[in-house]
Amino acid sequence: MTVAEAQRIVPIIRRIPHFHAWIDLAVVVAVLVATNLVAHFTTVWASIATVPVAAGILVAIMRQRGMRWSELGLSPRHWKRGTLYSVAAIGLVALVVGIGIALPFTRQFFLSERYATVSGALVASMIIIPLQTVIPEELAFRGVLQGSLERVWGARGVFAAGSLLFGLWHIASSLGLTSGNAGLTAFLGAGPWGQILGIAGAVAATAAAGFVFTWLRRRSGSILAPIALHWSLNGAGALAAALVWHVTVR
Repeated sequence: MTVAEAQRIVPIIRRIPHFHAWIDLAVVVAVLVATNLVAHFTTVWASIATVPVAAGILVAIMRQRGMRWSELGLSPRHWKRGTLYSVAAIGLVALVVGIGIALPFTRQFFLSERYATVSGALVASMIIIPLQTVIPEELAFRGVLQGSLERVWGARGVFAAGSLLFGLWHIASSLGLTSGNAGLTAFLGAGPWGQILGIAGAVAATAAAGFVFTWLRRRSGSILAPIALHWSLNGAGALAAALVWHVTVR
């Protein structure tokens, strides 16, 4: 092989790992899209099991593909820092939610019919939300997807594409959002435009939340921090909704 031939081949060889990273990213996004469709538009059992199972499969695939535990946010050496950020995140959300249910104007937005009873809200916040939603979503998005995006685009891709995909992930779960929330129905209306605005608002809000989750993941180096913030937003919201319903009914 001549020197000129070697010089032409070396750049091609160097691009192969990057090409593999693109393939990995495409597979991760395809699995997430399929998971979302199956979870929301098939059977009840599928809606319960699909996301946790898919998250576990994605972690296994990317580990097999050589992704390190630190790239997934699961390295033990970052647990201490992740725990500190977790405590701070939960405390901040608890404060904001407390203020929200104390003010008459914002209190109405907590009136979600899904959490009209205290027992239902407790089961949802302590079991269903963390196991079915928070932990698997964080493993999938701030773990596998973030690690895949980091390999392809770096930090900018992680924040931009990761946050956008997390927002789009919530389109299906936002269908009928305004009709099941008394505060949103009063604010946006129950008609088609109210539904559209509700979905658009949910996508924007979850994309913004995804940006913050990503920042926490990168700042702490651990997936524990975004898990804690994600759970506190959903879990504390469920408990706050039950409290508001209880006080309103009484």
